[in-house]
Amino acid sequence: MSAETFVHPGSGELPGRRQLFHRHNVAAYRQAMQQSLQLVAERLQSVQRPFSGVLPQELAPAFAGIDLAQPAADHAAMLDELAALYLDDAVYFHHPRYVAHLNCPLLLPALMGELILSAFNSSLDTWDQSAGATLIEQKLIDWTLGHLGLGEDADGVFTSGGTQSNLMALLLARDSYYARRGHSVKQSGLPADAGRLRILCSSASQFSVQKSAALLGLGYDAVIAVPCDARQRMDTAALAAALARCQAEGQLPLAVVATAGTTDFGSIDPLPEIAAQCRAQGIWLHVDAAYGGALLLSPTRRHWLNGIAFADSVTVDYHKSFFQPVSCSAFFARERRDFAHLTWHADYLNPLSAAQEGTPNLVNKSLQTTRRFDALKLWLSLRSVGEAGIGAMFDRVIDLAQQGYTMLRTEPWLQFAAAPELSTLVLRYQPAAALPEAVVDAANLHIRKAIFRSGEAVIAGTRVAGRQYLKLTLLNPETTLADLAAVAAMIRRHGEQYLADAALPPYALSA
Repeated sequence: MSAETFVHPGSGELPGRRQLFHRHNVAAYRQAMQQSLQLVAERLQSVQRPFSGVLPQELAPAFAGIDLAQPAADHAAMLDELAALYLDDAVYFHHPRYVAHLNCPLLLPALMGELILSAFNSSLDTWDQSAGATLIEQKLIDWTLGHLGLGEDADGVFTSGGTQSNLMALLLARDSYYARRGHSVKQSGLPADAGRLRILCSSASQFSVQKSAALLGLGYDAVIAVPCDARQRMDTAALAAALARCQAEGQLPLAVVATAGTTDFGSIDPLPEIAAQCRAQGIWLHVDAAYGGALLLSPTRRHWLNGIAFADSVTVDYHKSFFQPVSCSAFFARERRDFAHLTWHADYLNPLSAAQEGTPNLVNKSLQTTRRFDALKLWLSLRSVGEAGIGAMFDRVIDLAQQGYTMLRTEPWLQFAAAPELSTLVLRYQPAAALPEAVVDAANLHIRKAIFRSGEAVIAGTRVAGRQYLKLTLLNPETTLADLAAVAAMIRRHGEQYLADAALPPYALSA
């Protein structure tokens, strides 16, 4: 009996069987992909704004009548429904006036990779589920390590993103710390003195440091925030003082997390100086280069990452500054033996005998078991665009941030928190009238929401020294100075309108 005539015994033809992807269904696959491609192409050509401005309570009713137990009539109906529920109100990162978060436009070869890896659905946990995909990922790990300079004994693995990578860094730091003292956390759990462990990071570092400390059983209180200098970089004198206090108070400095590209400011901590302090005291140094990692490929700014080669571990997010789809990230450690703290040999999956035979099962060094072949996207991007091309595009957005700062810094109604370091501009609408800070904070909160509601642009917000600021994150090489000028005009217009509409006491409007 052929595959085309197979029916499940006693049940007739299996529902949905005609939708399975296999060699007998190539024509249906091609048609489905062409329908999807047509939808994407039409939407890409028709989008005029990065967002529709819809509010959650406005969109939610459209989902009320969806019965997931009943399929749509056909693919066309399904895609029409998707357009109404999702695409009509999607946030479009490719639009040049999307300048909110660390979301990048995508390289075409990376999208080709998404199509291929989804079709064949390799799982990168074991060789017998991935074969050549394992070697492609390892080749990219080795390529990145070559740029990082961590040494011949280094290794890495792809992850879901910077949060997972930072968690892995602190897990390996913790378990390696105790392994050197003859205790296995993996086998016996945390020892009694774990409450004295401390992790030091700058006050501008990403929240995943605190999150990791909590997940590792150390708690938020284990994290010491080191003050920053005027450029929002970790103050190395303050770091030395914090380490001295740890010693005086009987605390155990476990790791220092330096950042190469903070989320708000793009600031790069002084890596050589921090590394020197860590080496002198035998402390694990992790560098979170999730944002700034593409400087490794920069033809003009690679030296900004000088000192990263002294790190014990590094995070790099390819889905930020390498123009890759989410997710595409990796974690790297100086000593491959430290990955053993993550390893569990399951007889059905990655038995010890396979490792002894030299079979490369990547699950041995990953927090995840089932894992997508995300490395394929970066592989095809490098084989098509090349590392110099990716580095030049990241340089372009850094140049744009500097040009935008020069263009806007003299505007009397704008106040910058700092000059840009990478590709973010942190600024605040500051009216000429002498207003209470709380009123100006409220105006800036309103501006962000009003621009989002208009859909004309998407910007982000943050707080600096307790005050409300706006943030423009530039990761699109297609964004221009004209786009930045237009966004600035929106900020001013909505700020002035807010103050005109607000019921402020007379004194607040006095010069």
